[in-house]
Amino acid sequence: MFADSAKIFIKSGKGGDGHISFRRELYVPNGGPDGGDGGRGGDVIFEVDKGLNTLTDFRHVRKYVATNGQEGGKRRCHGKDGQDLIIKVPEGTIIKEFETGKVIADMSGGNTREIILKGGRGGSGNMHYATSTMQVPKYAQPGQEGQELWVLLELKVIADVGLVGFPNVGKSTLLSRVSNAHPKIANYHFTTLNPHLGVVDLDDHESFVMADIPGLIEGASEGVGLGHAFLKHIERTKVLIHMVDAASTEGRDPVEDIYTINEELKKYNPALLSRPQVIAANKIDAVSSPEEPMQRIQKAFKEQGIEVFAISAVSGHGVGELLHHVYGILQKMDDTPVVFEREFDPKDLITTDTLPYTVEKLEDGIYSVEGPKIEKMLGYTNLDSEKGFEFFQRFLKTNGILDALEKAGIEEGDTVKMYGLEFDYYK
Repeated sequence: MFADSAKIFIKSGKGGDGHISFRRELYVPNGGPDGGDGGRGGDVIFEVDKGLNTLTDFRHVRKYVATNGQEGGKRRCHGKDGQDLIIKVPEGTIIKEFETGKVIADMSGGNTREIILKGGRGGSGNMHYATSTMQVPKYAQPGQEGQELWVLLELKVIADVGLVGFPNVGKSTLLSRVSNAHPKIANYHFTTLNPHLGVVDLDDHESFVMADIPGLIEGASEGVGLGHAFLKHIERTKVLIHMVDAASTEGRDPVEDIYTINEELKKYNPALLSRPQVIAANKIDAVSSPEEPMQRIQKAFKEQGIEVFAISAVSGHGVGELLHHVYGILQKMDDTPVVFEREFDPKDLITTDTLPYTVEKLEDGIYSVEGPKIEKMLGYTNLDSEKGFEFFQRFLKTNGILDALEKAGIEEGDTVKMYGLEFDYYK
């Protein structure tokens, strides 16, 4: 069964706790602290698998949890890092925060691997806390908790051209004729319940990808029928081919059909109407006088710059001319794939507003910043990366920590200590 959406729970691993221990050897009765650091919790990573084309597997398994980091050990032994959890998804999958529907990542356009949730940082062992005044520290840093999140996975097909129209107008027949796709075809409404992709090969190695979007009906933008499930697959396409039944074999007016479909596209996403459109007047071979419906359709849409082609998906009449025209439009367009921008960063879920912190001057030129607010943020921030370090700097500024350091008398070049880490202070 084809599945193009799924709700799942994901959680990164907790960091291992730092260890409390002291060196105990023969002839060394009062050894110093030697508790090791805890291991990092596993990340939750999404990866594109080109062999997948559905989200069906996520209908059966809905909970995905990375492993925790191990606790640090004696003799400065570092705990083992938790194993990252890699979740395979089809290309074109969009990962959204479930509550808000905001995009976290779009697994397309070259984005084949994305860390969605970072594992918690391992806690520091007591070996880091020995000072001239505290030579027997009985404190170790706990590991940071993992992050957890409900996400919505949505698969939006990646195609250059989308075939849209009412049910049973011949979209599947056209796609099966011009490509290697073989959708099931039958004479009843909603015969196509899944989007089908096909590669259209033209002359001189010219080609493009075309998607047969299942039939739309009036009210689709409000979710009538399977409206939302179908409409989301149009969002990546660059050109739309409106297929209509020029012969009106089911009593519908082809001109009204096009207006109705465009209205549904507008309600769902107004940007869709800015994309180039072409009209394929199908079943022209079933009309005794083809000029009459063609003149009506052309009169209604020619002035809007929309070309109309008389075709027969069954016999192939006019199909080549239609496809070459569409390819010509694609050649004039930017070949960059349609990719949805990030709207939500899971780091925003790290709430530290109510957590305290302390700023203390240890001695001339050395300051300490501690507290659960700092500890929690350090656990989720990769200071080794440029983006991670910038994120942490913004955190220090927006939470008033830099102002507190300045009030304490810090000057440029002074050292700031935070849980085993040291930074030089510069404005």
